[in-house]
Amino acid sequence: MTDNKPGTGSKPQYVKGHGLLDGRTAVITAAAGAGIGGATARRFLEEGASVVISDAHERRLAESEAELAKEFGADKVAALPCDVTDESQVQALFSYVAERHGGLDLVVNNAGLGGTSDLVDMTDEQWSRVLDVTLNGTFRCVRAALRHFKESGSGGVIVNNASVIGWRAQAGQAHYAAAKAGVMALTRTAGIEGAAYGVRVNAVSPSLAMHPHLVKVTTPELLEELTAREAFGRYAEPWEVANVIVFLAGPYSSYMTGEVVSVSSQHA
Repeated sequence: MTDNKPGTGSKPQYVKGHGLLDGRTAVITAAAGAGIGGATARRFLEEGASVVISDAHERRLAESEAELAKEFGADKVAALPCDVTDESQVQALFSYVAERHGGLDLVVNNAGLGGTSDLVDMTDEQWSRVLDVTLNGTFRCVRAALRHFKESGSGGVIVNNASVIGWRAQAGQAHYAAAKAGVMALTRTAGIEGAAYGVRVNAVSPSLAMHPHLVKVTTPELLEELTAREAFGRYAEPWEVANVIVFLAGPYSSYMTGEVVSVSSQHA
């Protein structure tokens, strides 16, 4: 059995599905590849949901769709490219989901864009690009989801992906921090507004969730520095964040809305 003792740096044991999302239909943005979005798609399928995954990277999206469809069945998985900075593409995504499945239950807004630049060197383009993908993109998808849920009258659940950087200062991350803090504020407001028609809106706030591709483009020095901040002495597996998204999407969080849940072992 995998050693799960805190502080050992060992990887945890994978959690099997328990049918928590049986019969639900979900759309997940930025779900291609091995990151949090991809892990969330897999966990939702393991919990019984049907998923429509989207991403701006069409090749990776097609590969992810093929892999998941082979494992879970083509009737359970579909994909549509979507750039969340383009309102017409966001509208097309939600229309496609409604037409394919006759409705929608769950929305996970995972799309985001990072980067590193000190404020004194940051350009308007760098600032605006990160804000447009990470905050404005989330806004567009939340708005589309709320409109769909309000019109259908069937209620629904939205889970946004924030970050602990929205709470904590980190040099070189002003644009990303501002965007993620905005996602948190958007989540709180949308949670209050959506409650009027049976919609819950919450967010996860990961600290350090890594996957093999991301490790390759992260310097050993930075990875060591970031990992040292974690009480467990390791970074989170993407599926560990996805597990909390499953919780927020499912029935065990029925009285939660407008909340931002930290998925972190960082020292206070």
